[in-house]
Amino acid sequence: MTPPEASLDTRGTKPPVVSSCPKLTVLRHRADFLRAARALRRGTDGMLVQARDRGDDDPTIRVGYTCSKKIGNAVARNRAKRRLRAVAAEALLPGAQPGWDYVLIGRPGVTIDRPFDALKGDLVYALRKIHAQR
Repeated sequence: MTPPEASLDTRGTKPPVVSSCPKLTVLRHRADFLRAARALRRGTDGMLVQARDRGDDDPTIRVGYTCSKKIGNAVARNRAKRRLRAVAAEALLPGAQPGWDYVLIGRPGVTIDRPFDALKGDLVYALRKIHAQR
């Protein structure tokens, strides 16, 4: 079976989609996490947020997630990181600055059990405080 032909907008009124939001990527290298650890940080009830201005001309926003063994076993750590990723997907872009690295660190016993709206509020608060310090 062949795929259907792409439907064309015959009216010509639909402009092309252009995104003005900076690109969001995930930190993967240990050196990036260590650089963020030496920069600004803000603790909240649900997480710790570390942030640093890279100082390069790349407008990409990079974010990393980490949880220590204090959180619990691998299942608990992965659940905490999934919650941090979900919070970042919803609340990071409005308050983040282009060209910055952010690391979200889970807290033992809190990141997993805290209500999701409260976690989002924690991230928004931390970003506001970090960028007010500059």
